[in-house]
Amino acid sequence: MKLFFLLVWFAICAEQDARRKEIPNGLTLGAIALTTVYLAVIGMTWLGAPPLEGALALLLALALTLPGYTLGRLGAADVKLMTALALASNTAYLLCTFIGAGVAMLAWLFIGKRVWPLIHQQVTQRYKHMNPERPGKYPFSPFLLIGLLLTACVIH
Repeated sequence: MKLFFLLVWFAICAEQDARRKEIPNGLTLGAIALTTVYLAVIGMTWLGAPPLEGALALLLALALTLPGYTLGRLGAADVKLMTALALASNTAYLLCTFIGAGVAMLAWLFIGKRVWPLIHQQVTQRYKHMNPERPGKYPFSPFLLIGLLLTACVIH
């Protein structure tokens, strides 16, 4: 059930990012605050990992995302999203999610231009930031969601 809530929260964040290219701070900072309080009070991460594992996942999340943020490749919301995921899970979830997101993004680069015209117009208008023809960077959290879903299927 806890994994379900984590996936729903992540899906809401990814939808916001895909639609508006921004994730409200209430979703990311709120999740960081809740997972930190949960970790301090219960003594485990949301998904049941020991505190040291959560701390290691947090360090990994920052090591993976801060360079991308510094170089302008990732947004601050992506850093906060991965930070919240780290505090809620463990290193395996974090690393597999990040790797899965990279694979999903690579797949989108290859098939996006062929698939985009086949998608219903209401969807393409709602998620215009995902258009492969659009210049600039894609929102990253939808790919992180795919990575997290794949991770949940493999680990659980």
